[in-house]
Amino acid sequence: MLDLVQSRSVTLGAGRLVCVDGPAGSGKTTLAGALRDLSPGSGLVHLDELLDGWSGLAGVDRRLDPLLLPLARGEAGRYERYDWIAGRFVEWVPVPPTPLLILEGVGSGSLRHAALCTALIWVEVDDDLRLRRGMARDGEAMRAHWERWMRDERAHFVDHDTRARADMVV
Repeated sequence: MLDLVQSRSVTLGAGRLVCVDGPAGSGKTTLAGALRDLSPGSGLVHLDELLDGWSGLAGVDRRLDPLLLPLARGEAGRYERYDWIAGRFVEWVPVPPTPLLILEGVGSGSLRHAALCTALIWVEVDDDLRLRRGMARDGEAMRAHWERWMRDERAHFVDHDTRARADMVV
């Protein structure tokens, strides 16, 4: 995958952007971490930190503007970090330009910033496994949130044609 990314022109200022998208619980975080480890000096941003809670998927592409648009100009970007325990945004996190930025999470491959994406990786597993992983991580009390989230993300992926636009499916 990194060979594919390096073979393409820069798209984010002097750097490149890899978006690791797909349904929750599919393994995106693990894959994104492995990509970062293979590319010393790369940056990694998790979209979970940009979501406005369980209902935040609809606005996540707009929340990427302060991060990606300055980076596209070669300037530092930033994002407002959401604290899931406090239930609110708590701080701005600076992100300096880097040769490779990995953007991981549901909605990272949205159409709004498709022109800035060097490569889009789609990660998927079956819904039953995703839900089991979610319950193992977040607890059974979060099942209703997960089920609503799964409906929201399906609609988002249809609207953005994310899987069909992917350069690689894992």
